[in-house]
Amino acid sequence: MIKPILEKKYWDEVLAKIEDFDCHHTFEYHVISKQEGESFFLLVYQSNEAIIALPLIKRVIQGSNYFDCTSAYGYVGPIFSSEVRTEHFIEFQNQLKTYFKEERIVSVFTRLNPFIANQEKAITNLGDIEVLGNLINIDLTKKPQEQRAAYSKITKRYVNKAKRYCDIKRSHDIDDILTFRDMYYENMDRVQAKKSYYFSEAYFRNIIKMKDFEIEVIYAVLKETGQIISGAIMMKKNRVIHYHLSGTFTEYMYLNPLRLILDEARQQGCIENYDFMNLGGGLGGSADSLFQFKSTFSKDFKKFKIWKYIVDEEVYSDLITSRNNGSKNYFPSYRYKI
Repeated sequence: MIKPILEKKYWDEVLAKIEDFDCHHTFEYHVISKQEGESFFLLVYQSNEAIIALPLIKRVIQGSNYFDCTSAYGYVGPIFSSEVRTEHFIEFQNQLKTYFKEERIVSVFTRLNPFIANQEKAITNLGDIEVLGNLINIDLTKKPQEQRAAYSKITKRYVNKAKRYCDIKRSHDIDDILTFRDMYYENMDRVQAKKSYYFSEAYFRNIIKMKDFEIEVIYAVLKETGQIISGAIMMKKNRVIHYHLSGTFTEYMYLNPLRLILDEARQQGCIENYDFMNLGGGLGGSADSLFQFKSTFSKDFKKFKIWKYIVDEEVYSDLITSRNNGSKNYFPSYRYKI
């Protein structure tokens, strides 16, 4: 029988029995990811040694007595132990459907993790799995010189240029992370990002305190003054490094210091024997300018997929009608705002 895990102790015990997961599946990451009024849990199916787990964030659907579920920001989806077989996936899906209906959960959305094999087998008969676009990975199992050779000419040039003007600094200092926040907000202003990308000050203060996974905050500082001009937060767990957030003060964009930071993160990842360094993709999975920038580091693309599941078609349709705000390009459609 599927059951929700709410407490860190038991959440950690489940993860300890699963070989392949990363920072996005941890308890602490969900603590800092949930918004006000939301709750989170780890749905766990177990049959002897076979375990399947799915972390979700639960939200109230305003003006109704129903709920829906979404995933934390990043790359989540189901994880499972090595003992899981096809019959376990089928039983998990049946129990999942029953659980959602009993809990009045109308729809479920989660981003999948391209660095975890066979995630789709756990959910293949429920809802739809869509490819949004590509993510860029640096294969850290290759020799460092091969990784560097995959850089574009412009990235090699800017890395070398930034080295002449900048030093690298690693820090979990509160003042430094607040400087990072300012750089990040300035970046979001510059690209006219959606409000949802403006993480709170508490988010930045808390992310450097994580114990469930390693946080590496890398800064580029001017050699001449010691001033921080750019930074990136890398999240590290098991085999994968995720490039999480970054920011550069506008007046120093011409130096392209972020390229130097990502090059430094790559080198450190090799030393620490990670397999993957996920640079992410473009906004919403698109091949935009952000994607083009990241692809100057590597041409090893991974498919970025999402899972969308309407549990109760009738209620879902009624919610759209009552709000008069549906959109085919937004999920769940009833949460679309003009």
